[in-house]
Amino acid sequence: MLQWIDNLPWSLVLIAAVLLGLAPFYPQPHLVEKLRMLNDHTLNRPIDIFDLLYHALPVILLLIKVARTLIRKKR
Repeated sequence: MLQWIDNLPWSLVLIAAVLLGLAPFYPQPHLVEKLRMLNDHTLNRPIDIFDLLYHALPVILLLIKVARTLIRKKR
C-alpha cells in the first residue's frame, strides 16, 4: 500500500521537505509560524490549517520514508 513512498527518489523528497518546509525563507518559515499558531491555539482559519498541512506534508512524507527504510533494514 505504501510502496509508492519507497519508490520516490530520496533527492526529490529531501528537496521538497526543505523547500516547502522552510518557504518563505524570510521573515519566518510558514511551517514554524503555523506550528506556533497551533501551539498558541490560534490556528482557526481554514486557510491557516491548509497552509500547515501543505508545508508539513513533505516533511511528514520524509519521516515516513525514513521510518520505512529503517524498518526494512532491521528485517
